[in-house]
Amino acid sequence: MIDDVSPSLSRPQRRLLRRIYNGRTTPIMADGKPFLTYKAAKQYLLGLTPEERDAAYLEMKEQGQ
Repeated sequence: MIDDVSPSLSRPQRRLLRRIYNGRTTPIMADGKPFLTYKAAKQYLLGLTPEERDAAYLEMKEQGQ
């Protein structure tokens, strides 16, 4: 699946995002926006600069655990 091959997100980042968004019924907020699916979160993260991406990823990670 080509969707999983992203040079911007590392493999551990993709795995963690998949784990926290798997079967989620309540959205995770990052930068004031709700994300309910892995695909939506990944698409948002890839649209950010590397610094913004790291900050948003950490915010998602904290809320997902």
